[in-house]
Amino acid sequence: QAKQRLLIKGGKVVNDDVSVVADVYVEDGVVQQVGLNLKPEPPTGLVVLDATNKLVIPGGIDTHTHMQFPFMGSRSKDDFYTGTKAAIAGGTTMIIDFAIPQKGCSLIEAFDKWRSWADPRVCCDYALHVAVTWWSNKVKEEMKSLVQNKGVNSFKMFMAYKDLYMVNDEELYASFSCCKELGAVAQVHAENGELIAQGAKKMLAMGITGPEGHELCRPEEVEAEATQRAITIANAVNCPLFVVHVMSKSSAKVISNARREGKVVYGEPIAASLGTDGTNYWNKDWAHAAAHVMGPPLRPDPSTPGFLMNLLANDDLSVTATDNCTFDICQKALGKDDFTKIPNGVNGVEDRMSVVWEKGVYSGKMDENRFVAVTSTNAAKIFNLYPKKGRIAVGSDADIVIWDPKATRTISAKTHHQANNFNIFEGMVCHGVPVATVSRGKVVYEGGVFNVSAGEGKYVSRPPFPPYVYQRVRQREQV
Repeated sequence: QAKQRLLIKGGKVVNDDVSVVADVYVEDGVVQQVGLNLKPEPPTGLVVLDATNKLVIPGGIDTHTHMQFPFMGSRSKDDFYTGTKAAIAGGTTMIIDFAIPQKGCSLIEAFDKWRSWADPRVCCDYALHVAVTWWSNKVKEEMKSLVQNKGVNSFKMFMAYKDLYMVNDEELYASFSCCKELGAVAQVHAENGELIAQGAKKMLAMGITGPEGHELCRPEEVEAEATQRAITIANAVNCPLFVVHVMSKSSAKVISNARREGKVVYGEPIAASLGTDGTNYWNKDWAHAAAHVMGPPLRPDPSTPGFLMNLLANDDLSVTATDNCTFDICQKALGKDDFTKIPNGVNGVEDRMSVVWEKGVYSGKMDENRFVAVTSTNAAKIFNLYPKKGRIAVGSDADIVIWDPKATRTISAKTHHQANNFNIFEGMVCHGVPVATVSRGKVVYEGGVFNVSAGEGKYVSRPPFPPYVYQRVRQREQV
């Protein structure tokens, strides 16, 4: 098919380091020119988007989603079609999902299975992290193969979900060492799974069966402890560490202290931890409380979101994601008599950009450039997608959003595109609205109307040894 030729006129181009008023000309899905008063020839067949008084920003990169994920006796509602469509509507043009094998199963088979679900359905570009849920020589060989042949450069280890996905310290040490050799980024779900298992038993024995039991059995020190332990183990093998879904003040403090000590560690707060809090678990309406259940849980301390946003603004935390893993009220009801059976997960893939703008930029905590860094550029650098992704410059992929900082929208389950009948940000008024979304040089969403079909997105390979992460690591080795 003939690729769209596209001219974005009169906007302010915002990258993570600088903002300039400029036109952007796109051809063959790639940015060809950035400058004032561009007049590409021939004028026929040129699509023109007017961005006057608006910002032109790199499309968001959501580093943490779980589309159509089989989990806790159910499967998440957003599949790769509805999930990526919702992403586009929210100004996100790339997601990184997780291929998660059961213990004892092949990592490569899991990767291929997730590809087979995603490829025919995605509306925007995507990549896959792969989870390491057990350890053996076979796992080590498969990790090597995934890095060398499949474009994977990140592996996630679960320190929670005992007997399902959890690995112990010895396995963490081995998998971190392997990541380091292969030039991959090690990721952890940081919670002490043993303490959670014991805590859950205790709660149920006391007759606490509702959603509040979920937070009570995994309080934030359980997250902070595991975060500290993961950082210690990663540092012992000089492996870069990426802590997914940072949910609490104490875990965030552990990460910022480690960064001040020069450790190579990155923290990823999510839309949920930046936009709402765990007081919801005590809501009188069971369905409302259960809808907020995720692991690690939201924290009852209502100052948590603001605290995390401050850390994000000053580079103690590095990227924002969503952990988008939606279950509707019927699915959540699997745990109506036992909170340990409530499927864990919340929405966010469509809401993240606006929530971060509202709580970060509109509130005056961060500027537009830092916004681009935490929603797109830093993710692209850490996962070696930069500068193809995460930047508007000649030669970059044309994943671009026209953003209206003055417009507002009210988040609601009635109007969102996520395949769920509940939204944890219900009623939040957000300044900062995506007016148009461009994916691979094509206008896929404009003024509330989609122009995209399933399978138009592409799988993106990520080479090992991202310089942004590994330059320091390599230098330390040599010294």
